[in-house]
Amino acid sequence: MADAVAAHDLMRTFDDGTGIRGVDINVAPGEIHALVGLNGAGKSTLMRLLLGMLKPDRGAVTIAGRNLGQADWTAVGHLVDYPLAYRELTCRQNLVLGARLHGVTAAVPAIVDAAIEELHLGQYADRRADKLSLGNKQRLGLASALQHDPTFIVLDEPTNTLDPAGVILLREALLRRSRTGAGVLVSSHHLDEVARVADRISVLNAGRIIGTLDPHGIDIERSFFDLVHSDDTAP
Repeated sequence: MADAVAAHDLMRTFDDGTGIRGVDINVAPGEIHALVGLNGAGKSTLMRLLLGMLKPDRGAVTIAGRNLGQADWTAVGHLVDYPLAYRELTCRQNLVLGARLHGVTAAVPAIVDAAIEELHLGQYADRRADKLSLGNKQRLGLASALQHDPTFIVLDEPTNTLDPAGVILLREALLRRSRTGAGVLVSSHHLDEVARVADRISVLNAGRIIGTLDPHGIDIERSFFDLVHSDDTAP
């Protein structure tokens, strides 16, 4: 079975010298692959490249074995940077629109109801998006990214603004989907949280993958900083 996503020798540099430099990365079906790094390491840039939001200077990306121009985007769910929601629409209306945009044509009301229940948005279902707290806007964005049961999921810092209850709901949602075969790529600053769900953790620094961490390691935070320090001080 083809990887949910695979990238080889991916490069994209910007005028200020930052960017992604020769990255190889993949996510297998049923795998939760976490991407960690300091601010500015290139996590968001890498995710945008994998989703075709940015064009690489070099390298190739495939989703489920297809290049980006031929990929089935209805099988992809993502939340990168900030939740996409129309301010004047309610939660429910935003989710209906999101389902349609992801190619859902049947049983949309039932799918939307399930997403509302999964992320505990019931009391906000008929509230306009511009009246939601930041945490509930994030829940709405996650619900929209996950409701169509994508086989490849990309989430950039998804626990930002979530309260502890929201973090647990997201964790359970990702584990459920990985168990049914979805490949998940998730970035985070919260090492302890990704260690709870990740099958594999890759460390990105200065635009390069510099190593991996054991999700079951005893002191994962120390291991992370040791890797980054060694890379930063290498001749």
